[in-house]
Amino acid sequence: MKTLTKAEEQVMHILWSLKEGVVKQVVDGFGEDKPAYTTVATVLNVLEKKGFVTHKKIGNTNLFSPAVSKTDYTKVQFSSLLKNYFNGSFPKMATFFAKENNLGMEELEEMLKLTENELNKEKKE
Repeated sequence: MKTLTKAEEQVMHILWSLKEGVVKQVVDGFGEDKPAYTTVATVLNVLEKKGFVTHKKIGNTNLFSPAVSKTDYTKVQFSSLLKNYFNGSFPKMATFFAKENNLGMEELEEMLKLTENELNKEKKE
């Protein structure tokens, strides 16, 4: 899976939340700092060429939808981060984030509890 630029990722986050949308809806998803309509249209076309987005024609309008789920993209990015910055070691990454964010014992225990709950949930499914 290819990596997205920051602009492409912003558009994808909006499209993931919309599930599907036209260019104007994606532009509106930016809030106050809206990029130009043509910029968003270009980014959506690039995302389609990369295989992240599909569209269907409705009259003269293109209705865009994600071709890659947010979960799948997140898994690939997380794996890449883990491999490239922490030599594939989750404990090293967790330690780094704990130090950088000044996490206390209570927060670390909560993180462990949440992780355990997620793993148990997956086993049941």
